[in-house]
Amino acid sequence: MILQQKILGCDFFNKVCGHLKLLEKEYFGLEFRHHNGNYVWLELLKPLVKQIKSNDVGFRFIVKFFPPDPGQLQRSLTRYLFALQIKQDLSSGSLTCHDNSAALLVSHILQAELGDYDEEVDVHHLEIKQYVPNQEYLDHKIIRFHKKHRGHSPAQSDIHLLEVARKLDMYGIRPHPANDGEGMRISLAVTHMGILVFQVTGKYQ
Repeated sequence: MILQQKILGCDFFNKVCGHLKLLEKEYFGLEFRHHNGNYVWLELLKPLVKQIKSNDVGFRFIVKFFPPDPGQLQRSLTRYLFALQIKQDLSSGSLTCHDNSAALLVSHILQAELGDYDEEVDVHHLEIKQYVPNQEYLDHKIIRFHKKHRGHSPAQSDIHLLEVARKLDMYGIRPHPANDGEGMRISLAVTHMGILVFQVTGKYQ
């Protein structure tokens, strides 16, 4: 990527949203890997050249703010991008949940991707595609849930997926490493409830 000397973060972000034809852009942000190895948010009011030290940098377009009620999302494209984020967080293990919730989430993903339940298709697909860690222990639950979603369109499946996800403890929580005033390593996460602070052993505020 060739950086323009004066382009602000917000102008670059708006170009990305324009390319996606995304209107509800306030929920999203761009991340990039800082020279210290951590991912950081692109700051919208600063020029890119003040934030990025190399032309060889990749950006991740991801959900930054999760509303407490996904029903607030007005457009199907926004809900689709949220569903993709949930899918990515499930796969990476950053969105942790109990087995039943994981199986239910994956079943909605299958309905969106494959349509109505078909035993042969489902079994083969789950053999070659992993949506959650330790998925092999959940296959029977995933299939049982998928059978119940007959007739749901991909857009409806995205809505159901988000409804399940929003009830999870780690919904919308994306910790970022930081240090407190005493030099202790902590993590910060911005949520609809405010800023959450985590110690290494867990949340304390």
